[in-house]
Amino acid sequence: MKYLVMVQGSQADYEAMAGKPSGDSPAWSEKELQAMYAFMGAINNDLAETGELIDAQGLAEPAQARFVSKGKDGRPVITDGPYGETKEVLAGYWLLECASLERVTEIAQRITECPGPEGLVEPPVVIRPVPEFSGGEC
Repeated sequence: MKYLVMVQGSQADYEAMAGKPSGDSPAWSEKELQAMYAFMGAINNDLAETGELIDAQGLAEPAQARFVSKGKDGRPVITDGPYGETKEVLAGYWLLECASLERVTEIAQRITECPGPEGLVEPPVVIRPVPEFSGGEC
């Protein structure tokens, strides 16, 4: 079964990683950033070795996002930057092929152990099964 394992973050989180703290997002030091990158790299390497890793990506800050929706008149509404109604957005993901929900849950638990600065409040890691449809169904 394929699973999408997602981590979320806010614009404030990205700014904190650039050294600008706010609220629940303490500033990250260069040493803390390097520890986080090393931690994530080790997870990726381990998952590649087991054959479970299909893809993994970190995403750009929400300020670089574009949201497209349909307006009441049926025309597209395009909004740049952080979406006002949403504090957190997808910050990165892993697409994995695992033998069971229990296995992917073990991986998600490992992800929650990622190092960060003192006082960091991290959102939960989200697991979503990716069903396989036949015949082009959505």
